[in-house]
Amino acid sequence: MKIALIQSSLFWENPIANRNNFEEKINAITEKVDLIVLPEMFTTGFTMNPNPVAETMQGETILWLQSLAKAKNCAITGSLVIEENNNFYNRLVFVFPNGEIKQYDKKHLFTLAGEDKVYTSGNQKLIVDYLDWKICPLVCYDLRFPVFSRNIEDYDMLIYVANWPKPRVNAWDILLKARSVENMCYTIGVNRIGIDTNNLEYTGHSQVVDYLGNSNVEPQEIEGVFITELDKNRMLETRKKLGFLVDRD
Repeated sequence: MKIALIQSSLFWENPIANRNNFEEKINAITEKVDLIVLPEMFTTGFTMNPNPVAETMQGETILWLQSLAKAKNCAITGSLVIEENNNFYNRLVFVFPNGEIKQYDKKHLFTLAGEDKVYTSGNQKLIVDYLDWKICPLVCYDLRFPVFSRNIEDYDMLIYVANWPKPRVNAWDILLKARSVENMCYTIGVNRIGIDTNNLEYTGHSQVVDYLGNSNVEPQEIEGVFITELDKNRMLETRKKLGFLVDRD
């Protein structure tokens, strides 16, 4: 599977500017890719002020994602602020090329920033079946909780979309490798860069780690689109040879 990671700064609480920014980057991808991964809350930045920016599952950003996915004939995933049944969610959406959508509401809300006071936690792990790959998409703070992400479904790929700030980026690097090794899967981490309105700095480190902890894409610190191709058969052969998942709890 060929995957494009888009690492970018974000316009604070400005969905229109962010959609325009990402659309320009996506349209500039000339080679055929199967999946495009955007950061957490890619339309707004990591805001604790959802009222003016929250959208619905029939809103502008969802329609935009469906249109782009169809035009590029690829899947697109990332999270955004969604309002539903009088609750706000930090919701990851996985949009298929035909416009179908699977969704995951962030389970582990970031209490240090008060996310749990504003957003409603999800409780359902999502496994996406796409192009003969089983994908488990998660959001930012979920990375610190290995029990929830444990590979009991024999998935092939973990995806973490994030707004993970510079002071703790070392943990981001370590935990992405840990999740890969313990679950014997490819792990993709897509983070933002830049400085937000709260004066938090983000240095990205978007990357791809394989099932043995090796880097397919080294941690990146610049704005850009980073493309890699992953080999499922090689991963399955290594799993069979080493057999570590057979002994999982």
